[in-house]
Amino acid sequence: MNKWMTLLLLIWCGKGSAQQLQVVNLRTDSKTNPVGCQLTPGLSWQLSADYYSCTQQAYQLQLSEDSTTLSAKAHTSKRIVDTNASCRLLPATVNLSLQPARTYYWRVQVWDKEGRTSGWSRIAHFTTELKTVADWKGAQWIGYEQIPDSMLVVPGVHRGTDKFYEKHKAQQRPVVPLFRREFSATGKIKSALLYISGLGHYEASLNGNKLGDNFLAPGWTHYNETALYNTYDITSQLRQGANTLGVIVGNGFFNVNKERYRKLSIAYGMPRMICRLLITYENGKVQDIISGPDWKTAPSPITFSSIYGGEDYDASKEQTGWDQPGFDDATWKSVITLKATEKRLLPEEDHPVRVMEVLPVKAVTRPQTGVYMYDFGQNASGIVSLKVKGKKGQTIKLIPAELINDSKLANQKATGGPYYFSYTLKGDGEESWRPRFTYYGFRYVQVEGAAPDTASDRGDLPVLTNLDLLHTRNAAPVNGTFSCSNDLFNRIHTLILWAIKSNMQSVLTDCPHREKLSWLEQDYLMGNAIQYNYDIDLLYRKLIRDMQEAQTKEGLVPDIAPEYVFFDDKGFGFRDSPEWGSASVIVPWLTYRWYGDKSIINSAYPMARKYVEYLTSKAVNNLLSYGLGDWFDNGPNRPGVAQLTPVGASATAIYYYDIVLTAKMATILGKAADATALNKLAATVKSAYNNAYFNPATKVYATGSQTAMAMPLCVGLVDSADRKAVFNNLVDSIRQQGKKLTAGDIGFHFLVQALQEGGASDLLYEMNNRSDVAGYGFQLAKGATTLTESWAALEQVSNNHLMLGHLMEWFYTGLGGITQSPESVGYRQIQICPELVGDITWVKTTYNTPHGTVRSAWNKKGGKVTYNISIPPNTTAIVKLPATKDRPVSAVSGNAGQVNALDVQRYEEGRAVIHLGSGDYELLGAAVL
Repeated sequence: MNKWMTLLLLIWCGKGSAQQLQVVNLRTDSKTNPVGCQLTPGLSWQLSADYYSCTQQAYQLQLSEDSTTLSAKAHTSKRIVDTNASCRLLPATVNLSLQPARTYYWRVQVWDKEGRTSGWSRIAHFTTELKTVADWKGAQWIGYEQIPDSMLVVPGVHRGTDKFYEKHKAQQRPVVPLFRREFSATGKIKSALLYISGLGHYEASLNGNKLGDNFLAPGWTHYNETALYNTYDITSQLRQGANTLGVIVGNGFFNVNKERYRKLSIAYGMPRMICRLLITYENGKVQDIISGPDWKTAPSPITFSSIYGGEDYDASKEQTGWDQPGFDDATWKSVITLKATEKRLLPEEDHPVRVMEVLPVKAVTRPQTGVYMYDFGQNASGIVSLKVKGKKGQTIKLIPAELINDSKLANQKATGGPYYFSYTLKGDGEESWRPRFTYYGFRYVQVEGAAPDTASDRGDLPVLTNLDLLHTRNAAPVNGTFSCSNDLFNRIHTLILWAIKSNMQSVLTDCPHREKLSWLEQDYLMGNAIQYNYDIDLLYRKLIRDMQEAQTKEGLVPDIAPEYVFFDDKGFGFRDSPEWGSASVIVPWLTYRWYGDKSIINSAYPMARKYVEYLTSKAVNNLLSYGLGDWFDNGPNRPGVAQLTPVGASATAIYYYDIVLTAKMATILGKAADATALNKLAATVKSAYNNAYFNPATKVYATGSQTAMAMPLCVGLVDSADRKAVFNNLVDSIRQQGKKLTAGDIGFHFLVQALQEGGASDLLYEMNNRSDVAGYGFQLAKGATTLTESWAALEQVSNNHLMLGHLMEWFYTGLGGITQSPESVGYRQIQICPELVGDITWVKTTYNTPHGTVRSAWNKKGGKVTYNISIPPNTTAIVKLPATKDRPVSAVSGNAGQVNALDVQRYEEGRAVIHLGSGDYELLGAAVL
């Protein structure tokens, strides 16, 4: 029995009587059996136990290049004692130096605080990266064509004409090239590893079969700093004798065509690829197939490709068998070798973008003669997949759109147009196609030049036998679930979730159509909402590196990263707004708290410190007075730059928060002098802020807007003596204004946090359980199927946008009550504090922490509330449930018909505070106190 409980609660989930401890879910660098990870991998595991209060007390690792020799003492670590650490541990204690391009096997055993052992876990494995240039064995970047350095356009040009396209009109469309290399494998193959990158994006095949299921691989970066590569284990796919590697490479953000719609024009160079295929034979022989001048190349059937403008494919230009042995490539030309654009070629550690859902058509209409509109019923990021029959040379045009206009035709006014796909038939039975190197956000597809097979008067048009919407997103694993008895809240959850899914690519985009840019404010403002739904450990590590690479020598972290274009501020802050650049401080801090890995802040601290210094240099009398402010707040004018809150109020509030968090990082990293200086600066800024914006007589900040009042409460600017009055004024003002949402992109996050932490979740419920004013319900009532850019779901702006989804966080932390205690990192000490509000009668939430799944569910019935709570092994929990001494919380009878007493630590603010160890619990409380 641990110190948190005096009596065991009943195991109600029906587990067996034998007490068992197991090690489960072994991960390397947050993935299961990854291929192409670092030479210093982080090893993690979770525990499974059928008894309460399980805590790891010691562990031991084994590591080997051969899974059959794991018991060898030379590869076994010492027993590491007095530790419950189980996340991102380096295998430094194992006497084995890791080498590049090798596969390693590992397992672990643990002991709990009672000395019970798990025994050895199942075996996991990982394959290491190519660490240095030498590891690529002379592989070169190869291409079909090139442009002189003087014609490169980096950074990009916002929309307009640029020198590259003015002077090189003949190369206005970069060729989307095919590359091929035939080779022989002779001998019994032990392993075959392909390390490959193609810029902007590529697809690789072996003997005519596509490798992997990645889409838009690799993830996009600032290509003058970093390019990413992928690793494939193709041991089982390689043949004895003749084999052929085939690669097709598209533009992506590496080269944006200046045709059709484009948010920006940019040219890092022409499409290119690099690869090393390492074949190891059973007899120890090693064979390397590398990219170089012996490869052949030709144009692909993709005649146009743009991340912003769409894609055209001419099937009549296909060369059957081009990526298979024996193909006659006599008409192909030799590749040219190209110098690298990047400083670093790194393995892509994040989860890839993939096709995650297939959405069939819901309805087909004909708004005009010869034009058909396919409605998929859901606005989502993705591409189309078509099947068609027709004659050679016939062309189908497909125009995606998230809205339709009054004529029931595709409306791209707010999302970037023209954007379309086109397919030219080869005339060979039923043909199938999907775009490779672009995507869009859409619900509808306008089809021109073809008719559905259900049409009765299609004439000589090609017959469209099937058209699907393929939803593409980052393949990060699902991390949590939420549902409740309130149908509107369930629909709001789905609304926000589709915005998260649509904008979770290899960066977090703002929208999947018009911009596709990584605007940084949403990374932290929506961070908690996103991580409750998906495991974003790897994605956020990449975002941090993107910001590090975007930071200027002066310390500015621009509003977007990668910074493909320098936006002309013109005094508005589209390149330099403190609320956006502050992601460079807040994102590392949040990621550290979510996943408990100190190396995150160790790596990011120099960036954070430099950014605080930059903001300090911009401050006048310790105040900032520039930026976008509370973007898209709901005021009397069309949304944009803040209307209701002074720009300086939000800018300086976030500046203060940056200082506080950077001081905390300095303390954790042992930088005492930095911490002292930063804390002193924070006190100075706080004083200046309150002198400028706080009225001590009325207890109101600035204009008294929702944002002006909530931000100081959340970031610590309000003195303790004034907190209650400021909070009450915030609540009163919202009620007086009819409980309408007015806070914008920046402020609404803090409003949700302030109301929940202040005990006003009932007001949050009332503000959002409605559809009569601008807000979530209003968007749903207008027909939105994903979160829109404006509270009022205006047609003139994006209708698939990531910002403003902050209520999602409250669904988990408020209604479900799942958080962690303020001093906890990595959810080592979980907090369960559910909010029972409005007419909601039940809530079910789950959340996967680094140590296992937390469950918090409650159900009101017959004047009682039943709470079902699960706490994973190797963690503890503070549970705060509505109760008083007169109406306490008790344990519930279980399978054995027993009732056990519960150790309530104390009662505070109408709640019983209970400390629990790991296990499954069913508790009972009163519905009305």
